Amino acid sequence: MGLRMNTTLLSLALALLSSGGDAFSTPGAFLSRYSTRAAGPLFMSENPKKEITFDTKTQKELTYDAATGRFFETGDSEECIPDDEYCAVDKETGEMIRLTVEEKERIFLDALQSYYVSGRQMLNDEEFDLLKEDLAWNGSDVAVLNRQEARFLAATQAYLKGEPIMSDQEFDALKSELKAEGSKFAVDTEPKCYVDTGICKVTMQEDKFRTNLLYLPAGAILTIVWLALGFEIIEPIIRLNPLVLLLLGAYPIYQGAITITDDFIFPNNKIAYGPCPSCEVNQRVYFGDILGVEGFNDVATAKCTNCKTQFQVQKNTLRASTVVRKE
Repeated sequence: MGLRMNTTLLSLALALLSSGGDAFSTPGAFLSRYSTRAAGPLFMSENPKKEITFDTKTQKELTYDAATGRFFETGDSEECIPDDEYCAVDKETGEMIRLTVEEKERIFLDALQSYYVSGRQMLNDEEFDLLKEDLAWNGSDVAVLNRQEARFLAATQAYLKGEPIMSDQEFDALKSELKAEGSKFAVDTEPKCYVDTGICKVTMQEDKFRTNLLYLPAGAILTIVWLALGFEIIEPIIRLNPLVLLLLGAYPIYQGAITITDDFIFPNNKIAYGPCPSCEVNQRVYFGDILGVEGFNDVATAKCTNCKTQFQVQKNTLRASTVVRKE
C-alpha cells in the first residue's frame, strides 16, 4: 500500500516539474501562461483568408479578414440560377438576370392583376409557381393572399366577365377595407399607363395631417374665447389654474371646432395627395367648399404642377386618372 502511494506522489511531482513548477500559482496565472494567443475565432489552419460557401441557393460566402479578425459576407453571385429562383431574360443577350425582391414583387402583382382584371396571362403556370415560391422563400408578404384579397380579385374577375358576385356597395366596402389595411391589391401607389387607351392611373391617399390642420383655426379661436370667458366669469367667484380651466373646456372646444369647421368654414373637406399619374411628381387635391365658395365634390379636376397634364380624382376611391384629350 505504501509503495503504491509513493508511486502516485512521484508521478504528481514529475508532472509539476514538467509544467514549470507552478504548484502554488493561481488558476488565472496558469491560464494566462498558456493563453498567449489573442481571443478570436479558432481555425484549423493559420491561413490569412478562408472562404466557406454555406448557402447553395443564394451563393453567399463567409470570408475571414485576418487584419480585422472578423467574418464578413461576400457579395451575392451575379449569375441567376433558374432552377432555384425566378430570373429575367435579357432580350438582347439572352442571359439570365438576377432581380431584386422589390422587382419580383412588382412582377407578381402585375401578373395577378393582369390575369384577374384583363384575363391575360403574363407568366405560365411554371414561371408563376417559381416566382411565388421564390418570394415566399425571401419572406415577402405579397406572395400570401388573405381571404379578403382573394375575394377582391375574384369579384373583379367576375365583374369583367359580366357575372358579378357582389353588389357595387359590397365591392366598394371591400376595397375600402383593403385600402385601409394597406393592401397592394387595392392600392396602386405607383402610376400605371395603358398602351391601348393611353390613360395613366394611380391611387392617391388621404392627407390626414393637413385635413386635421383645417380644424386648427376654429379650435384656436374657441380656446381663446373659453379662457377669456372663464377668467371674466369664474375668476371673481373662485380662482382656478389656467390649465385646469383649459382641461374643463377641452371637450366643448373639440366639439365646437368640428361643428364650425365642417358646417361653416370647410364643409365636406378632404385632402388627397399622391403622385401625378403621368410624371409621378407629388400632387395635392382639396375636396369641399371654403366659406360658402363651392369646390370639388365627387370628382376633382386638377393640372399637374410639373408636366401640366390634366387628371381627375374620385373622392370616394381617391383613384386618379389622366383625362383623354378630345381630338
